[in-house]
Amino acid sequence: MPTETLFRDDAYAAECSARVLASGPEGIVLDRTVFYAQAGGQPGDTGVLRWADGEMPVANAVKGPDDTILHLPAPDAPLPPVGADVTAALDWARRHRHMRMHTALHLLCSLIPGAGVTGGQIGADRSRLDFDLPEPPTKDWLTERLNALIAADLPVGERWISEAELEANPGLVRTLSVQPPRGAGRIRLVRIGAEAAPVDLQPCGGTHVRATAEIGRVEVTKMESKGRQNRRVYVVLVGE
Repeated sequence: MPTETLFRDDAYAAECSARVLASGPEGIVLDRTVFYAQAGGQPGDTGVLRWADGEMPVANAVKGPDDTILHLPAPDAPLPPVGADVTAALDWARRHRHMRMHTALHLLCSLIPGAGVTGGQIGADRSRLDFDLPEPPTKDWLTERLNALIAADLPVGERWISEAELEANPGLVRTLSVQPPRGAGRIRLVRIGAEAAPVDLQPCGGTHVRATAEIGRVEVTKMESKGRQNRRVYVVLVGE
């Protein structure tokens, strides 16, 4: 039975009630969850599962078989019994920083049009994107324009398209090493800006803030050369 992914409908849901379908040291499967499973450069959520007479710290959330999500227990943590009703609660502060960072990286993409993304990693304190690019803009230029887009308080939304529509518009995919998952028949697009003229529009399965002002100030702190045309750009959140 697939896990119902509540974060797909509401990235701001910090907890939910759920029932345990499977329980073991390899992970806990719930019928529904607010925990994002590690994927696409975004870390899996951490937090806690609580039930009538116990509590299990969740060290990570990863994808399991058959469209399930595994809530990985911290070492030596008690495990909830199968059939138990639990409350699944996120470490919300950490998740929200990931959401802010993720949206900031989409804005960074918009400032380097045409360059493929060769890798990336979202972190609560520092994130990065790698671009197939001989020479990126300067750190100061990127920092200034990123903060201008953030201050504009652009709306962030989503819509779904068919796999056929994505095949007809290959330019929507910025990542070179990882392709959007196919097979479900539809692809989720995350949009920043107005529907008619988005600042950024690309396939994404991660969690995002509702509007760019929520990101707060950011700074491009470092650039590295990781090959002849591979440039790594680091971004940090300046404010809490």
